[in-house]
Amino acid sequence: MKNIFSLSMVRKDPKKDLGSMLRRSSLICLMISALLISGFVFNPIASAGGYSDTSHWVGTWATSPVSQGQTFADQTLRQIVHISIGGDWLRARLSNRFGTVPLVIDAASIGIQEAGASVVPGSLRALTFGGETSIAIAAGAKVLSDPVKLSVADEADLAVSLYVSQDTGGSTRHDLAWQTSYISSGDLTGEENMFPEDMTTTSWFWLTGVEVLAHQNTLAVVTLGDSITEGCCNFANVDTNTRYPDFLARLLLDRYPGKLQAAVLNEGISGNRVLNDIAGPNAQVRLDPDVLTQSGVTHVILLEGINDIGFGVFDPNNAVDADEIIAGYKQIIERAHTMGLKILVGTLTPIMGSGYYTVTNEDKRQTVNEWIRTSNLHDGVVDFDKAIRDPDNPEMMLPLYDSGDGLHPSVAGYEKMGKVAKKALLAPGRGHIKRH
Repeated sequence: MKNIFSLSMVRKDPKKDLGSMLRRSSLICLMISALLISGFVFNPIASAGGYSDTSHWVGTWATSPVSQGQTFADQTLRQIVHISIGGDWLRARLSNRFGTVPLVIDAASIGIQEAGASVVPGSLRALTFGGETSIAIAAGAKVLSDPVKLSVADEADLAVSLYVSQDTGGSTRHDLAWQTSYISSGDLTGEENMFPEDMTTTSWFWLTGVEVLAHQNTLAVVTLGDSITEGCCNFANVDTNTRYPDFLARLLLDRYPGKLQAAVLNEGISGNRVLNDIAGPNAQVRLDPDVLTQSGVTHVILLEGINDIGFGVFDPNNAVDADEIIAGYKQIIERAHTMGLKILVGTLTPIMGSGYYTVTNEDKRQTVNEWIRTSNLHDGVVDFDKAIRDPDNPEMMLPLYDSGDGLHPSVAGYEKMGKVAKKALLAPGRGHIKRH
């Protein structure tokens, strides 16, 4: 190939030299065109029949990390995630967002969960990064694995295993996953049955996303929020996938079967706020890494602000008013629109019966909700408040929809929220999902 591409040969006859150069240039163009068409040079997936110009990467599962202090060394973390849409090619997102030193992942794999820490026989695939089996993730950075061919169904449970040999130091995790994952000593990334299981955890470490190669009309909806989006706090329902985004994902799968699908990405953090950092970075800070850079995202559902209102009860120095929350919304809406996304805003759900409730806080909630319902800045309203409140006492949740703490919905409440979110996304208007 080196000689074919060389055009520096010296000839006595300039006309012959020019003709030779033109013939060689034509040959080069034909060869490059052939290589591009075959996908040999730039597209290794194409030769396996998995990629075309009608495909793109779409997030099928995601989570929002926060800073953490737990360390690991010579251990494998087999982390279980429940995806929304399936596909034949996968890749994983890893993050060292809160690390202060490089994070070394020595080995990684992905497979379909069979039960516990075991994967379906034959489904385990080694993950590589630029062709290498290990990678050092710089402090603050994130990385994508190379694609792997693994056919997974909609709503599959995947096992993503990461082995770290060195002390990781405290860095990056999602605390309340409401999903059981597994930790064991040594490098077990290549083992279908991870045994023994030294411990279990309901947190995810460093893993922030799984993407699938999907039809070009497939899209992702990001749900940006706090504990009510995350799925808190039904402790008896770990591993049941009964968060409101889970219900929304199932409903959209029913609506859009086949290639033209809508994935749902849960970017909720318990305690998160619009304005200030208490539990993780605030929503305005998280917008770029957790929403705007997600593959295939077209729509956002924002449900935040109740912690901004409620935390003032416990810390008057951090009390905020309704106008400040609305100002934060306006910035999030504008930034989403700048990136070409549609954004729907959810009304704040009732708080009577919880530690957040005061007459003043209820007034703030009502003021914020009135702005959400009447504003023309966003692309639609998801009226979560109306959906789960008690019609006879609208300051509190209907008992059926209350988990018992007056703040977080029950499973029935989350299911109802999923239904109204689907209705809002599909309703005619600026923010609805269009069927291509």
